[in-house]
Amino acid sequence: MSLIAIGYLAVVAMLGLILLGVPIAWSMAIVGVLGELYVTGFTAAASKLSLTLWENGTLFVFIALPLFLLMGQLAYRTGITDDLYDCISKWFGHLPGGIAVSAVLSNAAYGAVTGSSIASVATLGPMVMPEFRKYRYNLSLATGTLASAGTLAVLVPPSTLLVIYGVWTETSIADLFMAGILPCLLLTVVYCTVLAVWCALKPEMGPRGPRHPWPVRLASLRKLLPALVLITIVLGGIYGGVMTPSESAAVGVLGVLAIAVAMRRFRWAALADSLRQTIATSGMVFVIVVTGIMFTRFMVHTNVTADFVALIASWNLSTTGLLLAMLLLYFVLGTALDGLGMLILSLPFVMPLMAAAGVDKVWFGIFLCVMMELAAVSPPVGITVAVMRSVAPDVPTNVIFRGCYPFLGLTILLTFALIAWPALALWLPAAMR
Repeated sequence: MSLIAIGYLAVVAMLGLILLGVPIAWSMAIVGVLGELYVTGFTAAASKLSLTLWENGTLFVFIALPLFLLMGQLAYRTGITDDLYDCISKWFGHLPGGIAVSAVLSNAAYGAVTGSSIASVATLGPMVMPEFRKYRYNLSLATGTLASAGTLAVLVPPSTLLVIYGVWTETSIADLFMAGILPCLLLTVVYCTVLAVWCALKPEMGPRGPRHPWPVRLASLRKLLPALVLITIVLGGIYGGVMTPSESAAVGVLGVLAIAVAMRRFRWAALADSLRQTIATSGMVFVIVVTGIMFTRFMVHTNVTADFVALIASWNLSTTGLLLAMLLLYFVLGTALDGLGMLILSLPFVMPLMAAAGVDKVWFGIFLCVMMELAAVSPPVGITVAVMRSVAPDVPTNVIFRGCYPFLGLTILLTFALIAWPALALWLPAAMR
């Protein structure tokens, strides 16, 4: 059997394992290791596996991931996120759909501390849902807003998906962080504007919340200080050239601990819980990244990657046509896989295509994150919808999805805007150099 035939058989076997319910990481590991054993023998396969583990396990930049995760966990367990929502709701809650608008802004701000969409929905969902119920919001609008707004965290620094993408593709994480800011701000403003207009036209969908007097609003601003200090430390350190992403993440963790102690919110139990959750998540991500790289190298070895690139190149698509095809591909993948699974599964085949087409790696990282946003609210998987369902178990899944569809459409429009005007993602990194 030829090498390329073995490679395509391996792809089919991996997809079969995934359909049988085997986690993506272990599916890629089984196929990659067994494939290398068959093609190169035990000694060479063992050598490749150990080198892959060592190369990626000792990457200094990879330290940023668990540290950013730990920073987010500590921020959540020390009440910094509660303060964020409390302040934002006092300023915007009185607008048409004001509680929904506050939820969107809070999710974007919380994402700037944690970089995790799941954490955003799981944290803000239980906090905001009682407010939605109190003011008799349409439950589809309420849950759809929370599930969709949580996806903003994958674009705003310190996005965990951008860290993983940067490690995998050897792209500057600092540039990726900066590239995500403008698209995230644009999407946040559009979400809030559409919600306010929609609820102004149909007040029964999202009634106004209470109007707080100016002294109360101004006094609430002090609650933003902890989050602003953290964001300034992390992003300011990176773009000021003072710290690498990994160093800024470590300083960010120390910053959360210092703030918690100063505010008398530090608890050893909270620290222990944060460490346990961080270790579990980091371990899962590390396994996915390493097994994905193993599988990628096996695909290159069997010439499947080169053959796939040649096949797509033979279609003579323009760069725009190729990117629209990627939009369709990821939209389909999003119906069956979560964002991280899509990222790891597709990169071995997609990155060579993008390189051949001359697509900027930083821009494509932002494009992929927008695709992950689509996947997070696309039926039937919709990872943030699943989290929202656990937060509001009385709201049927189809009702939550129905509330997500307007935001899904707005995210697709952002994708078209990114394709038409790449500077949306590339201007800020270039300006900061």
